[in-house]
Amino acid sequence: MKKGWIVVIAIVAVAAIWLATGYNSLVKEEEGVKTAWSQVENQYQRRSDLIPNLVNTVKGYASHESQTLEGVVAARARATQTTVDAENLTPETLARYQAAQGELTTALGRLLMIQESYPDLKANRNFSELQAQLEGTENRIATERRNFNNTAKAYNTRVRRFPTNLLAGMFGFRQYPYFEAAEGSDKAPVVEF
Repeated sequence: MKKGWIVVIAIVAVAAIWLATGYNSLVKEEEGVKTAWSQVENQYQRRSDLIPNLVNTVKGYASHESQTLEGVVAARARATQTTVDAENLTPETLARYQAAQGELTTALGRLLMIQESYPDLKANRNFSELQAQLEGTENRIATERRNFNNTAKAYNTRVRRFPTNLLAGMFGFRQYPYFEAAEGSDKAPVVEF
């Protein structure tokens, strides 16, 4: 009878240890996904903070390009109004966020093309520095988006694998969506002056 209880206690102890370590590792990986998401938002915020400086610099040189400048300002406003909390990160909310940021990227592209029409602007040190900052920010955004996707992939794989999927289901761990290429991004943009 004593051996039976020892076996039962050992099985319960092993199960409890497995539950605790499995749960804790899921929490750790989910926090990694949330951290990666906050880094994505951080880089988008950096870009958003640089835009007013870029727009004001261009305004001084290209005052009659107001439609393009207003488009950038409006796109920035929409992009900063579209926020996603890591707790509510779903494919739909990520798609809305990505669409707003994509609109801003397009508007910035039009703004940066203005430099071809204004040689003085191209030579302006402030504009050049801001342009370099924006280019660096776009690279950082791409890096952080890739990092988020890699972190989400590792987490999603763990949530879906057996037997961890049983724990994930019991404790409400869900999969996170990925950043995907914007529709039409497989085609080179047409630049016209």
